[in-house]
Amino acid sequence: MPSDQLSATFSALADPTRRAILARLTLGETSVAEIAAPFEMSAPAITKHLKVLQRAGLVTQGRQAQWRPCQLNAAPLQEAAAFIEQYRHHWEQSLNRLDAYLKKLQAEEKKSARKKK
Repeated sequence: MPSDQLSATFSALADPTRRAILARLTLGETSVAEIAAPFEMSAPAITKHLKVLQRAGLVTQGRQAQWRPCQLNAAPLQEAAAFIEQYRHHWEQSLNRLDAYLKKLQAEEKKSARKKK
């Protein structure tokens, strides 16, 4: 079990079903039954996914009489996005260097092809 918030967030996001649940919750508060509707799995399986999301702090579940509405909590997603953003600059620089290198190779290839003619 992840010990820090960032690890818990990424662990919860690793599953496509949980990502789909979060996508559904971006539309607003909803019941477990409504969350489960589009999935071909049992209610207990959906509940297990929700518990993982709750432990990661991504979903909160309230209680209103018989209704147990689920809500998205985006704060852990913001922390994950900030973590990833730290590396975006590095990735962009690497891709820019690769692009420049490929353009240089293409130019050399064209120059070489012209000399052969």
